[in-house]
Amino acid sequence: MKEDKASVKNLHELLDYNAAKFTSAEVQLKKVLNKWLDQTNSIKLKNSIRKYLEIVQEHIDKLEDFFISERITAISVSNRVMQAMLEETEEKLAICKDNEVKDACMLASIQSINHYKISTYGTAAAFANTLGMEEQAALFHEAEVKEKQIDVRLSQLAEHEINLKAKAPPLLR
Repeated sequence: MKEDKASVKNLHELLDYNAAKFTSAEVQLKKVLNKWLDQTNSIKLKNSIRKYLEIVQEHIDKLEDFFISERITAISVSNRVMQAMLEETEEKLAICKDNEVKDACMLASIQSINHYKISTYGTAAAFANTLGMEEQAALFHEAEVKEKQIDVRLSQLAEHEINLKAKAPPLLR
């Protein structure tokens, strides 16, 4: 699929275009999560990021299968929303001087990204259902469900560990 802003003429083409955007977002996120993995202080957050990396790779692989089924051979789109979210996170992480506060910032940012992905995969599933593309709808719905599961895991980690430690980091105790 070539990036041609005037080429989307129907819902099916919009689904294909959005799927290309998702793929770009997942690849961008994978690169940054690997970097953030080395920056986090919390073992539990590291483990959550590792698990999320596995899910991101799974999404990338399944999106590649989607492109094969759609007979799309070239994808040349970028995801400016994901890029902006990642840049915003990097900016916030740079001003966090305490490791516990940095972990809270990172976790919150990953959740914001996660919420964006829940929305995009849910929309793709709805589009695919409307188009009678049951197999593709299931793929997008599964991605949405996995993102929701990660969100629950991250929320629990934030509530029971990360945010509590950031509330009174060692520098302030």
